[in-house]
Amino acid sequence: MSLISIGLSGLNASSAAMTTIGNNTANVDTLGYSRQQAMTTAGAQQSIGVGFIGTGTTLSDVRRIYNGFLDTQLQSSTSLNSDATAYLGQASKLDSMLSDSSTGISTVLGNFFTKLGTLSQSPTDSAARTNFLTSASALAAQFNSISSQMKDQNASINNQLNTVAGQVNSLASSIASLNMQITQAQASGGTPNTLLDSRSEAVRQLNDLVGAKVVETNGNYDIYIGTGQPLVTGSKANTLTASPSDSDPSVYSLKLNYQNSNVDVSSVVTGGTLGGLLRYRSDVLQPAANELGRLALVASDQINTQLNQGVDANGKFGTDLFTDINDASLTSLRSLANKNNDSSSGNFAVSITNSGALTTNTYQVTLTDDAGGYSVKRQPDGKDMGSYSTSDTTAPVIDGFSLAFTGSSKKGDSFTINPTKTGADGIKTVLTDPKGVAVAAPLTGTAGASNKSTGNYTQPVLNTQADIYDTQGTTDLRNALTGATPMRLLMGDAAADGSQSYSLLDSTGKAVKDKDGNAITGTIVQGKSNDISLNVGYIDTAGNSQSFSVGMTISGSPTSGDTYSIALTSAGSSDNRNAQSTLTLQTKQTIDSAAGNGTGMSLSGANSNMITTVGSKASQAKDDVTATTAVLGQAKTARDSVSGVSLDEEAANLVKYQQYYTASSQIIKAAQAVFSTLINSL
Repeated sequence: MSLISIGLSGLNASSAAMTTIGNNTANVDTLGYSRQQAMTTAGAQQSIGVGFIGTGTTLSDVRRIYNGFLDTQLQSSTSLNSDATAYLGQASKLDSMLSDSSTGISTVLGNFFTKLGTLSQSPTDSAARTNFLTSASALAAQFNSISSQMKDQNASINNQLNTVAGQVNSLASSIASLNMQITQAQASGGTPNTLLDSRSEAVRQLNDLVGAKVVETNGNYDIYIGTGQPLVTGSKANTLTASPSDSDPSVYSLKLNYQNSNVDVSSVVTGGTLGGLLRYRSDVLQPAANELGRLALVASDQINTQLNQGVDANGKFGTDLFTDINDASLTSLRSLANKNNDSSSGNFAVSITNSGALTTNTYQVTLTDDAGGYSVKRQPDGKDMGSYSTSDTTAPVIDGFSLAFTGSSKKGDSFTINPTKTGADGIKTVLTDPKGVAVAAPLTGTAGASNKSTGNYTQPVLNTQADIYDTQGTTDLRNALTGATPMRLLMGDAAADGSQSYSLLDSTGKAVKDKDGNAITGTIVQGKSNDISLNVGYIDTAGNSQSFSVGMTISGSPTSGDTYSIALTSAGSSDNRNAQSTLTLQTKQTIDSAAGNGTGMSLSGANSNMITTVGSKASQAKDDVTATTAVLGQAKTARDSVSGVSLDEEAANLVKYQQYYTASSQIIKAAQAVFSTLINSL
């Protein structure tokens, strides 16, 4: 009977082993499956007086072949690879859009200045004027188009955040449920291998979506994201939601919801698809949108400013080519009130005072008391930009923009100030009449018909620039120019030492005076190049004494009585000096140039810098994907080398246990034969 028992134990053991092998083979392609192995122990020994004899084998366990360290490596590698892949997927799109000649700014910006150059060479050509306006419209439209595509990409990221957050919640709920089932099974003394595999695979899939840290506690997997925010605790799962952020409704934030509260984890979530999307948005998309907006603002400001200094084909002073960057419809978009502000609170209007001083940063404004005091901090470095009050009579100027508050304020209210984000949205061509392009300089000089000398002169230059954002001041200056011209520079007698006097007269022959009431006179040195400055006084609308400066150069040896007239440029003039000055904006350092130390960028340079920055990040992302893919492959190979199912190994084991089963059957058959012999003998 003992021999039969031993044979039966062998049959049971080999049968269990073959069943386990069959299960391994069936699950060769099951994600997260860890191969299993039937474990046996020798049966209890019996004493036979002279020694001990075995009683067969006992099936002790079906073991899960698993290495926690390798599984953790696989999870972290999955998180890193998904992060890099999501980042690259977005960055490559933006890189292609900005660098492509048909979708980027480079081609249309270059064409704009090319058409301006053509107009400069043929200032009276109506076709050249029309082509220039067409190129300006194309430039504005390209800014609008790129900005729109960036908005679409941001909206796509918002949608992805919402979708992936739902998948995270589903997996978190599954892990919490598996935690409960596993602890219940383990309490009864079993090892639920399939449940353990399902939980490990769920954690791996979770890391594909968001970086998750696992802490095993009493058989449960507690899952943490970000900097330690709990997603799963035992059999309880919290939820992750994506919704418009409190500070900017166009940007979705991730919030982890607890039973009675929630916390914004957007700034701390890393890894997985969510981490890659958030990292791309903060590192690439938002800075690029701000840089594009700054480029559009500076282009609008500088081109408008320069064209306003000239005279058009109708003999009128120049006007804006593009939308005024401080139009009321634009200043209100640069400040976003926090969602949690008091419902009665007002908002800030943000005006650009110096486009060359603008940065691509955002600014956090917080009201510090009910009296209207507020502090300003630059983001993301948190630099304190000062404290001010909404009641200040003069709006504070910070990094090239000013803040003006309207409405009531409450302590604790906060606002996000972004001076450049919407810059590319608002640029539009407002000049429609080709004759309205101010190609000519405002002043034209002519030598007197009766001049007898070889004296030479350069065309007069209006050194006093009109501030196009000071409407009244610009009007006063233009009225003063109209009222003061024409003027004549009258040369006096030359002294023995070569010095020669001059005086400035109006159209009636009276002396033109400076703002202090003194007649404008001076001296030159004959035979040399003499730069002179004529500071003509006038009274502005407010009754204040002002002056404008006219510069020109007198050279050679003028004769006493020679005159040089200075008058407003007439309609139809072939003068192109203002167009030439506008052309210099292509290479002039107008962006980030507040310091005035030659460290700024030109429009073309800033565009190239934006393209290079995005391109380098896209290139780095491509390298990151290559590296993390290799690391993930190695981690998967290492995990599979221990836990994966090898069909060759399982086939060999199947043959082994088939022979084991046959041998055990032979033992039983031998025991039957011996027993039959014994019975027959008796």
